[in-house]
Amino acid sequence: MNISEQVPNFSLSDQHGKLRSLAELTAEGPVVLFFYPVASSAGCTKEACHFRDLAAEFAAAGAMIVGISKDSPVRQLEFATGNNLNYPLLSDAEGEVADLFGVRRRLLARTLPSKRATFIVDRERVLRFSVSSETNMNVHADQALAALADISATG
Repeated sequence: MNISEQVPNFSLSDQHGKLRSLAELTAEGPVVLFFYPVASSAGCTKEACHFRDLAAEFAAAGAMIVGISKDSPVRQLEFATGNNLNYPLLSDAEGEVADLFGVRRRLLARTLPSKRATFIVDRERVLRFSVSSETNMNVHADQALAALADISATG
């Protein structure tokens, strides 16, 4: 996916087992999709909690936060509950959405956890922003929030 490209609609189960589509998620405004490798790992917990801690700022910008990993809905629910995460966590068990965004890792026929990356998709499902960092857990939320301000200012 490249900036300014339309993101195809997809549907994944959230931590409650509810099927959520990108079209539904973007209906009210932009969505900040962050891919993380493994629920409850130290780095992923730090990243997810930073998004949680900035939830009011994302809401003020009119954006919804959505996390995505290969973890099952049950594992996503444990992760969300244990860290008071108040946004959807989607299960991309087959890695199809990670493939779509170019963050899927593979080793021969095995699918590994996705790369750590964050994207903003607007109401029309157009990709507006991306950032990738495997080591700086705060850069994802911080840069996405700054990008939302820029997107809002430029229309």
